[in-house]
Amino acid sequence: MYPSHRPRRLRRTPAVRRLVAETSVEPRHLVLPMFVREGLAEPVEISSMPGVVHHSRDSLRRAASEAVAAGVGGLMLFGVPAEHDATGSGAVDPDGILNTGLRDLAAEVGDATVIMADTCLDEFTDHGHCGVLDEDGVVDNDRTLQVYGEMAVAQAEAGAHVISPSGMMDGQVGVIRESLDVTGFEDTSILAYSAKYASAFYGPFREAVDSQLSGDRNTYQQDPANGREGLREADLDLAEGADMVMVKPAMSYLDVLRDVAGLADVPVAAYQVSGEYAMIEAAVARGWLDRKRTVQETLTSIRRAGADVVLTYWATEAAQWYRESLGIR
Repeated sequence: MYPSHRPRRLRRTPAVRRLVAETSVEPRHLVLPMFVREGLAEPVEISSMPGVVHHSRDSLRRAASEAVAAGVGGLMLFGVPAEHDATGSGAVDPDGILNTGLRDLAAEVGDATVIMADTCLDEFTDHGHCGVLDEDGVVDNDRTLQVYGEMAVAQAEAGAHVISPSGMMDGQVGVIRESLDVTGFEDTSILAYSAKYASAFYGPFREAVDSQLSGDRNTYQQDPANGREGLREADLDLAEGADMVMVKPAMSYLDVLRDVAGLADVPVAAYQVSGEYAMIEAAVARGWLDRKRTVQETLTSIRRAGADVVLTYWATEAAQWYRESLGIR
């Protein structure tokens, strides 16, 4: 009579597998990271991220509309300025490329999706670090917090629904929350990059934001060896008022994602970063992987580990796939 237990019964047909699936990915779970670059008349592909572009202001609006039509849950905007300086002044300039892009998105899509703003200085500084440097060339945590507060208010004024501090400065969520509240933006949400690791998988992103970085970010981003530290960071951000928390990168830190999801009583996000995107696209280009199956499997794994929200450069395309699978046009 052996075997008496036959799990394959629940795998017999697509309908059965769909009925008993434990994890789903829907367009609403996906957020599209986007780059708007100052001075462009047309979009320009980022060489290390095939299929991802630096947008002009016009192409940004078109791509945003396409993403909304596909049903994505949100858009995360990064700005790439033409000029950089020591304090990243373009980040707080109302007419800087990031804040201008946010206004463009707000005008184009309004409340049809969630507009998120990256709240960090690395794109804007001439040294490429995520904060202001002191006289010894070390990132000054508390001076940087003051700039983050100003940056968050400028982004909220430009139309961001969600402020997303990614610099891993101690106390950043609390300062931003206070800055938003005292300026009348108490309804603006904060998505905290809580467990952000000093990862090799950010390599292509450095091209995407025209990073001026020399050295590394090991004194403020987390050591990849440390899991419990990620939980502590998330716990601190929650205590400071974070409305959502994030783990970044996603695929190499699924264990941390699972633990943070077990800790947090707010939605949890995970960022499928540039290197994760690039290595899959490179393998697909060589015929080593099936693109659609691979992308969908990775997104499912991130959701299965506990992410309520997944930031991915495949967001629009994947959303279209999932809609088609449900017969939605």
